[in-house]
Amino acid sequence: MFTFFTDRFGGVSAPPYDYLNFGDHVGDIPDNVAANRASLIARVGPTVFMNQVHGDTFHFVQSAAEQIPTCDALITTTAAINLAVQVADCIPLLIHADNVVAAVHVGRKGLVNDIALKVLDEMKRLEGKNFKAWIGPHICGSCYEVSEDVLQEVVSKYPTSRSQTSKGRHALDIARPLRELLSQRGVSVNESDICTVESMDYFSYRRDGVTGRSVGVISL
Repeated sequence: MFTFFTDRFGGVSAPPYDYLNFGDHVGDIPDNVAANRASLIARVGPTVFMNQVHGDTFHFVQSAAEQIPTCDALITTTAAINLAVQVADCIPLLIHADNVVAAVHVGRKGLVNDIALKVLDEMKRLEGKNFKAWIGPHICGSCYEVSEDVLQEVVSKYPTSRSQTSKGRHALDIARPLRELLSQRGVSVNESDICTVESMDYFSYRRDGVTGRSVGVISL
């Protein structure tokens, strides 16, 4: 088993996607994205990506040769397959159990739609045990400024997501309720303290607008 999260260094993409951009939907030169993905595959082996849409569906991966699925979470029980989730402020959530792993894209909508809990339920249905989770670098509660209506949409379901910026404006901390939900389900949680907006070592859509995508990767 291994898990890791990439930063923006070591790839071939040019600004504003510099350098290790894995996103093929952000305007980067396709050949550069392909080269970055190939370098990852050369390092860790067959890797499955996904077309992420801020939804609440997952895909069960049986072969690395499958067509890239449209979903926001990947699950597999096959040891020879790596799962990748792309982010640039959202949470890259990696979940490991004895016989099954998952890579989950958790943004504001994913949190509200309970995608992490749906994935966890499926992993338990597959008889997963001894759960551990990793919350990778993501936007922090002090940087994720939102409007009043967006704030209410999330805090009405998850009150502990309420936060504020250094200027006292409405903000969301989406990692806090996610961490609580996982812990309540008996999952041991490890969380990165890196904020993607504050650290220039990571891609941030909120900070830069046009930018690349990092990945979180997990395998059995």
